[in-house]
Amino acid sequence: MADENNVLLRVENLVMHFPIYRGVIGRQVGAVHAVDGVSFTVKRGETLGLVGESGCGKTTTGRTILRLYKPTAGNIVFDGVDLVKLKGEEMRQMRRKLQMIFQDPYASLNPRMTISDIIGEPLIVYNVANAKEIQERVEHLLEIVKLNPAFANRYPHEFSGGQRQRIGVARALALQPSFIVCDEPISALDVSIQAQVINLLEDLQKQFNLTYLFIAHDLSVVRHISDRVAVMYLGVIAEMASRDEVYKSPLHPYTQALLSAVPIPDPVEDAKRKRTILEGDVPSPVNPPSGCHFRTRCPIAKQICSEQKPEFRELRPDHFVACHFADQFVN
Repeated sequence: MADENNVLLRVENLVMHFPIYRGVIGRQVGAVHAVDGVSFTVKRGETLGLVGESGCGKTTTGRTILRLYKPTAGNIVFDGVDLVKLKGEEMRQMRRKLQMIFQDPYASLNPRMTISDIIGEPLIVYNVANAKEIQERVEHLLEIVKLNPAFANRYPHEFSGGQRQRIGVARALALQPSFIVCDEPISALDVSIQAQVINLLEDLQKQFNLTYLFIAHDLSVVRHISDRVAVMYLGVIAEMASRDEVYKSPLHPYTQALLSAVPIPDPVEDAKRKRTILEGDVPSPVNPPSGCHFRTRCPIAKQICSEQKPEFRELRPDHFVACHFADQFVN
């Protein structure tokens, strides 16, 4: 799926099921199929956008890659090392290269710690600098994310949402990682602030050669920041291709439905567009449909869709889709 030498992260058949227990003795009666066999690669220095409806498993995928959850099955190969096989101190040391920017800037910062303590904590945990060096590093990181270094001794409640998210970005950069999971980093911010944070992330990527997994459900933002886009539905990837390919010629009915709902600024062109209205609700991840997960809402579903899981196949160069009938959309 990508040049082997240029691949930083390779996820192979990743599965993350959360068991459901009932009764006094805690007997397992089922499982939430949060991630149900996901495979993709992320190249060095690129941004892979992961999009989909709320509850489709995007955040769980990101957290499982960082081993915040222990995967049920699959492999997570980062820079040639399978993270699934690492334990204890080995995994702890590997986490220096893997960081996360959390969705909620109000909940992800400890209100009892100063900004200096929050950003400097990773440096203390990994014992990579003395007190003076940590202070200098914190001030430098604040400058990098365009905050005044004099703010270092303030507390999170003294900052706006956009400023708090910049502090979260500075914390993620403290250990000079090579890969960052951005878990909807702008969804809790005002629209006027969102562009500033996106531009900051892009500038930092160029400056430090960072690699991003950018999780979001705002298709316009993903189109702006991503090099490639993976569309997720109910724990599986429905389609993955370059940004322009996905937006100009989507091959999966779900991707087509998502894009048909995105408003465009030209009213004449907008009036010409055919919108795809998906009927029904997203099935429960506790009991996903047989065969293709999307078949219960798909406008072109047939008998085979309920009997056979579609193969995630390459229909165009670097354009992968999991649909039995995607060939009809290939020009």
